[in-house]
Amino acid sequence: MRTVRSTDGTPIAVDDEGSGPPLVLVTGALCDRRSPAGLVPLLAGSATVHTYDRRGRGSSGDTAPYAVEREIDDLAAVIGSTGGTALVYGHSSGARLALAAAAAGVPIDRLAVYEPPFRSGTGDADAAVLRRRVEHLLEEGDRRGAVTAHLVGSGIPEPVVQQMHGAPWWPAVEALAHTLPYDQALCGDLSLPTDQLASISIPTLVLGGGASGADWRAALREVAATVPDGRYAEVPGQGHVPAHEVLAPVLAGFLTGNQAPTR
Repeated sequence: MRTVRSTDGTPIAVDDEGSGPPLVLVTGALCDRRSPAGLVPLLAGSATVHTYDRRGRGSSGDTAPYAVEREIDDLAAVIGSTGGTALVYGHSSGARLALAAAAAGVPIDRLAVYEPPFRSGTGDADAAVLRRRVEHLLEEGDRRGAVTAHLVGSGIPEPVVQQMHGAPWWPAVEALAHTLPYDQALCGDLSLPTDQLASISIPTLVLGGGASGADWRAALREVAATVPDGRYAEVPGQGHVPAHEVLAPVLAGFLTGNQAPTR
């Protein structure tokens, strides 16, 4: 592990593996730099893969007050430490962050995003309600309740989430509960920020899982159509958390420029 400093002085923990052009992975909610451990070695043969703890997670610091702009600064600092520019892959809310960073002019060569949480039309009116509920539960010290509310609000049936409580990895997820408001602030009401997306000037691959909901996949097609050099592709048979061995060749092909999936 090494540490870089963001613009506001917050320390950001980074791991590096592999050889080749720099590739930064941006994780989603309730994840840290170790979460994509199964994906990293599959990409490390064609890139130097950099994973990092987003602020408030793992070994990174957390400087109040939170602002989306500071998370963009964090990603820019990680990219700067790799030589000044990088390939980037973002998953879920990490994909939303990566898109915002690209629109802000962070030096990204090519960008791939998997299922950023967008909805067509006016977005999701319940997003603000969920955010207030999660914040209230955290204020009450109920980390388990906050994570449960987030997962159920994201569409996972409550009985399934209740079963998750007994999983060996659940304590690590609960330990990141305090960062849920950060992801919720980042994603807002889930509506498409069309002006922001239209300002992205780099080649961008928007990925959806073939097993994900049709409405979600439709919104992802809109994202790809709004980004000037955007393309949409589906990963057959996959849901919101795709199998590493299925995702890796798609990412490697696009990010290295050897393949460019069509809309």
